[in-house]
Amino acid sequence: MQSTARTNQDRTEKTRAALLAAARALFISKGYAGTSTPEIVAAAGITRGALYHHFEDKCDLFRAVVTEEAREVARAIEGRAPDTLPPLEALVAGGVAYLDAMREPGRTRLLLIEAPAVLGMAEVRALDESNAARTLGEGLTAALSQAGRDAGLPLAALTDLLSAAFDRAALAIDSGADPADYRAAISALIRRLVLN
Repeated sequence: MQSTARTNQDRTEKTRAALLAAARALFISKGYAGTSTPEIVAAAGITRGALYHHFEDKCDLFRAVVTEEAREVARAIEGRAPDTLPPLEALVAGGVAYLDAMREPGRTRLLLIEAPAVLGMAEVRALDESNAARTLGEGLTAALSQAGRDAGLPLAALTDLLSAAFDRAALAIDSGADPADYRAAISALIRRLVLN
């Protein structure tokens, strides 16, 4: 009985993974509006009924795709900015990790172009605040606190503005700008913000 349950769970996970992978590829190549659910199920090699068993609709599937992308970015940041680093160095390492993670093909389009258009800024902001912006806020708070500069600063606003700079850098890199220039600029911006 348990092996049957495991087999069913494995099948469910494989179907969901196939849907997410197919949808991700199509959303990147054709955009959300240009992608149809019949295309997604054909690319995934499953039935339309299976799609609606796992997801309410195309928007729900898109939400799952961008949520996983956002989690991957946060994991990359956390992996490169461990607690063992001094706070300022962790913040810089996390900033560089963000830019590197956003270089995953299609990720910038999904998170910074398609997601706001499809889900709206409020939902995208909430998703970001659970992932990359959360790590940025935590890192900025720790670095400013260590530098003795956290008193009276509007930390939420600073985090939001710095996050916008990161996103702009990711868009520039995605458009062909030199990643090394943006890594250096983001690192300098962070150091200046925390130390000056």
